[in-house]
Amino acid sequence: MRRTLGVAMLTGIVVAAGTATGATAAASAGTADGYIVVLRADVSPSAAAEQARANGATVGHIYGHALNGYSARMSVTAAARLARDPRVLLVQPDGVVTADAQTTPTGINRADAELSPTAKINGLDERVNVDVAVIDTGVDLTHPDLNVYTAGAKNCSTGTSANDGNGHGSHVSGTIAALDNGIGVVGMAPGARVWPVRVLNNAGSGTFSDIICGIDYVTAHASEIEVANMSLGGSGSDSACGSNKDAMHEAICRSVAAGVTYVVAAGNETDNAANHVPAAYDEVITVSALADFNGAPGGGAAPTCRTDVDDTIADFSNYGADVDLMAPGVCIYSTWKGGGYNTISGTSMASPHAAGGAALYKATHPTATPSAVKSALQAAGTTNYSWPAGDPDGIQEKLLNVATF
Repeated sequence: MRRTLGVAMLTGIVVAAGTATGATAAASAGTADGYIVVLRADVSPSAAAEQARANGATVGHIYGHALNGYSARMSVTAAARLARDPRVLLVQPDGVVTADAQTTPTGINRADAELSPTAKINGLDERVNVDVAVIDTGVDLTHPDLNVYTAGAKNCSTGTSANDGNGHGSHVSGTIAALDNGIGVVGMAPGARVWPVRVLNNAGSGTFSDIICGIDYVTAHASEIEVANMSLGGSGSDSACGSNKDAMHEAICRSVAAGVTYVVAAGNETDNAANHVPAAYDEVITVSALADFNGAPGGGAAPTCRTDVDDTIADFSNYGADVDLMAPGVCIYSTWKGGGYNTISGTSMASPHAAGGAALYKATHPTATPSAVKSALQAAGTTNYSWPAGDPDGIQEKLLNVATF
């Protein structure tokens, strides 16, 4: 049973199938041949991977920062043997993710980024001194409207480069950090250094093991990277850090503990975000999508690329108690692969608005913990949008606003 994750736009990342609840359950999971193996803290992942090879497994990624373990392809029988090894905490079937997207430049106005004293949106190409990892389909490494830190690029997916062959990751990057240089678009935190971490292929799809590879890389650079955006997701639920029931969650727990603020898409299934990961994880900032067609509150603006109702929760957006913040996510205009620009929609587009807001806060509060960043974004948010129109959960989340950041 091979599970897929994807991007979170209306053409976005989606994580499929639930996670295994333990080594035994994982090892007996149908005909899956892709697995993630989590080891005890005192076990060398390289040595354990050698034993896996002796059992006929083909080892993929080896993790040593956010997670202690490795990924491998093996038979169900081999997985069952490894699950009984006392050095192993968890053997989990791998999964696949995909990307979700929707765009419009009005989101920068609606979040009041042009009023931020840190963003300094004035056309003079003043750059916010902060580093943001985009864990996605890669980033256009030479886009003239992005400050891509190519020395920090990492490819955990197919091919040989972190360059974006899909467009989704480049779009996310522009919303976060497009340059204030008089061309194209401007991002929430203009000129922030973008670290391309490619975990999804050109079709916007990838595996849990690929994503953990990306999280592992970000964690290894936690002293340099303040914020990570994950506009991707799939089926699953929350579990406590340290319970060893979900390898991706364990990796994020440790990465957050290392100081990296994670911002993720709520998902586009019109469902409770509690049914989707990483949106369900308490340690991240989960963002739902607002439909906004003119960059201003009050409603009544005519729809553009979609028929959502202006100034209300997007009709595709996930919802629920796991959502921490709302941000514009409908008809968002941003950078694209090949040096271009595109308009798309999805919670994948809402998440980078909030990631840009987190970057602005970290630029002036460098010692703030991820939980402090989340609290600051929520405290600064407003409820100045039409509610409860279209909102199925009865909870009015704060709408992103960075005017004071």
